[in-house]
Amino acid sequence: MSICITGTGSYIPETVKKNEDFLNNRFLNSDGSEFKVTNEIIIKKFKAITGIEERRYAKNQFDTSDLAVFAAKKAINDIKIDPETLDYIIVGHNFGDIKHGTKQIDQLPSVASRVKYKLGIKNPECVCYDLIFGCPGWIEGVIQANAFIKAGIAKKCLVIGAETLSRTFDTSDRDSMIFSDGAGATIVEKKDKNPNQGILSHKSCTFSAENTFDLFLGDSFDTNNKSKDKYIKMYGHKIYEFAITKVPQALKDCLELSGKSVNDVKKIFLHQANEKMDDAMVDRFYKLYDIPRPENVMPMSIGKLGNSSVATIPTLFDLVKNNKIENHSLKKGDIVLFGSVGAGMNVNAITYQI
Repeated sequence: MSICITGTGSYIPETVKKNEDFLNNRFLNSDGSEFKVTNEIIIKKFKAITGIEERRYAKNQFDTSDLAVFAAKKAINDIKIDPETLDYIIVGHNFGDIKHGTKQIDQLPSVASRVKYKLGIKNPECVCYDLIFGCPGWIEGVIQANAFIKAGIAKKCLVIGAETLSRTFDTSDRDSMIFSDGAGATIVEKKDKNPNQGILSHKSCTFSAENTFDLFLGDSFDTNNKSKDKYIKMYGHKIYEFAITKVPQALKDCLELSGKSVNDVKKIFLHQANEKMDDAMVDRFYKLYDIPRPENVMPMSIGKLGNSSVATIPTLFDLVKNNKIENHSLKKGDIVLFGSVGAGMNVNAITYQI
């Protein structure tokens, strides 16, 4: 028996927000003081570090659950399954549905239950729940689906990562330029044939002793903003130092659990958080083996899509699987790694054979 990702789908919102669209923002330091440089310089440095040129925002009428449904329908249609045969719907996200123009987080009922409702699934034995695990939520959802299937309590699971981060940030915070919206969905199911395919190993860690609040909800940097709304905030440098240490080790630990060699790895799918950080994580992964980094091993989508948190990896995987990322493709038998880091602070990885 093997446990495989058989169907994939993604939803990339139509609204494009380019870097130059932030030129008129009033960016502030965390204490509310003005920057000593122009927005042109801030944006230029931002592009150099993150690699982001543009990002996508959901249309006003769509919420996170809508984006999740759009991606789910594509994954379901990808392999032409009856959605009534799904045993679990697991949705990774951070903020639930947030109506445009508000900051109200809505997770009652769960996003997963909303997805089931919007898909029109009647089967009460299709169990739905949300997974709040930061940006690594989709990977953790796949790990949980794998466990359910191994235990014999499920045969087919829909695992989704979805987010509308454009409704969570403080416009006076330059980090607001990182965030975007999107959704990626996968069908995870048991296959009796081809035992050498699918999920080979996985690894998860939570580092909450010192790093729990590296990502958090906080006040606006604008001291004139008297609302009680909270906005997504992060200690970027601390997260960078944490990620480039913990993620490479998790990838290595996970790969070694699979019994595969580092030389077998064809692609590494990392959470699209920051181009410079992702590059550093891959470089350090190969340094753990004291070998040079192979060319073309890490596909990237952050330049055009930004950071949509838990949606980034399933979206990127779907794009590569469908030959929509230049110079990147997959073939049967390829060994790939999935790895992510995010709020909590959580780190996880999967070794997977196509």
